[in-house]
Parts: sequence; C-alpha cells; structure tokens
Amino acid sequence: MNRRTFLKQGSAALAAAAFPRLAQGKKRPKIKVMGTHVTLLEPIRQRAERDLGIEIEFYPGGDAEVLLKASTDPTSFDLYEQWSNSIKVLWQAKTIQAIDVNRLTYWHEINSLSKTGRISANARQGLGDAPCNLLFVQPDDKLDCEPTQRISFLPYVHNVDSFGYNSRIVPLGVPYETESWAWLLDERWRGQVAIVNSPEIGLFDLALAVQAAGLMSFNDMGNMSREEVDKLFEIVIALKREGHFRGVWTSVPHSVDLMASGEVAIESMFSPGVSALNGEGIPCIYAAPKEGYRAWHGVMCLSRACTGEREEAAYAFMNWWLSGWPGAFIARQGYYISNPERSRNFMSKAEWDYWYEGLPAALPLEGTDGKISVEEGSVRTGGSYVKRFENIAVWNTVMDTYEYTLTRWNEFVLA
Repeated sequence: MNRRTFLKQGSAALAAAAFPRLAQGKKRPKIKVMGTHVTLLEPIRQRAERDLGIEIEFYPGGDAEVLLKASTDPTSFDLYEQWSNSIKVLWQAKTIQAIDVNRLTYWHEINSLSKTGRISANARQGLGDAPCNLLFVQPDDKLDCEPTQRISFLPYVHNVDSFGYNSRIVPLGVPYETESWAWLLDERWRGQVAIVNSPEIGLFDLALAVQAAGLMSFNDMGNMSREEVDKLFEIVIALKREGHFRGVWTSVPHSVDLMASGEVAIESMFSPGVSALNGEGIPCIYAAPKEGYRAWHGVMCLSRACTGEREEAAYAFMNWWLSGWPGAFIARQGYYISNPERSRNFMSKAEWDYWYEGLPAALPLEGTDGKISVEEGSVRTGGSYVKRFENIAVWNTVMDTYEYTLTRWNEFVLA
C-alpha cells in the first residue's frame, strides 16, 4: 500500500468513526477556522476537507485583526490558529476552552521543544513566553510548564524568525557571525527598511536591533519595564521621523510586494515571504543573526463556543494536522511541525535533508505554490532544525506592559 492510498483509507476511516451521520447521508459537519495567511492556505483546506469528509471555512487576516476578533467573540471561530503570544490574551478573555490530550492521536509524538521549551540539552530556552510556559492548564486554570491532561493549545507549526535582505543590495553576511539585527538600523539602508506591524512581534525585532546596535540594553527583553519601553520607542520613533523606515507591513503578501517592488532592501520577514521572493527570482536571504532568533510557536485553540459535532470535527482537524501530510506541505514554506518524524514519510529525501537537516539541496525544490524556491546546491540559512532552535534570543511574547506597548506602537506606526 503506497502512502497516498494509506492516508486516503486512514482518513476515510477516521471520518466514518468521528461522524456517523455521514454514513446516513446527512449534512457534513462544518467548522470555522480563523487565523493568519501563513497557515490558512487553500491547498490545506481542500486536502483536509477531502481527507476528513467535513466542511471547513478559513477566515485569514492580519494577526492583530484576528486576535481582536477571537478575544471578543468566541462564536466567530471553532478553531483559532496563530502564535503562542496570543494565548495569554485568549485565555484571559475566556474565549477558548482547554483541549483534552487524551483525544489527541499524536500527543505522545510531540517533541520536547513544545513541551519543555528546549530542542536539545544545549539549547537556549530564550527569553519571554517559551511555549511550555503557556501550554498546560493547571487545576486552578493557570498556565505553566507542569504537565497535566489539559492544554490551552495544540502545538503544531513553529519556526524562528529574523529579517530578510536582498543580497543584490545588502552584502551577503555570514550566518551566526556577521549577520546581525543591527543591520536593520544601518545608515546605509535608510529609507529601505520595513518592520512587521505587530506590537508583540515587531516590538522585539526593534528591541533586538537597538540592543545589537549598542543604543540601549534591557534587563529582561522578554518582559521590558515601562521605562525601557519608553526609551526603545524614543529611539525608533526618532529614526522613523528621520526617514529611516520605509514603513510597516501587515501581511506576508505585503512584505513580499515591498521587496519585490524595490521599495525595501531589508525588513522583518516570515519564512513564507522569503520562499515566495526566491520563487520570483529575487535573492532574499533569511538572516541567522549572531544575537539569536526571535522564535514563535503556532497554536491551535478550541473556541469556548465549539460543542457537539463541531467539536468532534475540530478535534479531527487538529489530529489531521499532525498526521504527516500537512507537516510535509508546510515544510516547503520553511515551517517545522511538532512531530516531524511522521511528516518525513511524506517528503522526498532531498526535501528532508534541506529543510530539517540543513544539508545542501540535492535538486531544485518547490515551495507550497509549486514554484522553485530552493536552487540545487543551496543550504538553508541557519542550518538544521536543531541548530536553529538552539539559538533563540526571545520568543514572541505578551509582556506585563503589553497594554502600554500598544499605545507606543501606534505612535511609532503613525510617526
């Protein structure tokens, strides 16, 4: 039995077991999935519908937009896909419910990065909200690293982020040696720099850049004081008013357009944007900063309002995400999955070696859009999965000063 037949038959069995009404010819269950463009991809929706026998509606948007909606209206979604920094907001708003690990088929396969915050014994855990700190629901409903049978989110896709630069304009650096967050503030790129428009993500890109450039330091970058936030924004607002920043971007396609059009030479980037630019023939390099990466962990959350057959369908979709094919598909835009060995069987050896092992591409590799995004012989910047996650500077985080940073962030955007 080949892999395609195996997956098809296994998915059909799963659908029949989970949704007995289907066998009676009744209407298929439908779930609403809200999140961002980086994972709510049409091929994923179509494949999941086909494999599971359910209807799935995707509602992608900018991260601030969807987080606001999900935190105020639990009926607007059944499942919410974003990053771990959204968990504090959603959990405190009580718009999501705990997930029962006993209903997760592949829970035992999820690796130590998600459950302990470290990919290896040598790894830096990184400042801020390492995913394990927000994962396990305690008897008093607080979240921390102590294992329980209830979790606040399903750990699935994750990656480390940095900045991308057009190597036709910005000289090629050496990963972990010369590439630095300080490049975002280099005078040579005045007017050609863009930052992601997100107060809990772009904030850390700016903080890492300011500290790397020697303009200020932080006692704890993962939980800045109000005074540190003020000093940081004094610096970056002044730079923006001087014309250093071209602006901010709100979605991956927007970040791609900015570099493809020549408006920016260096910017905050997510891996799919880098992949898309390379697919268009633009040599966008995803930096491996010597100071370390800003890391993020994808979360899939269950709405408090999701019950009955919709809840069954939501669990089926969560289990499907860790069943192999989705992890292989998402690897082609540079993302990792929390149980990678299961996805290995759905990737060619060349794909696995490039994306996970950090080895040279044995042949040209396609991205999720079907275009060649990796040329033969190229090596993924930053190396292997383990190497990249051993070098985390800070995780995407909602700090104690989060509400205050929103005001200062808006001042930066409007400056």
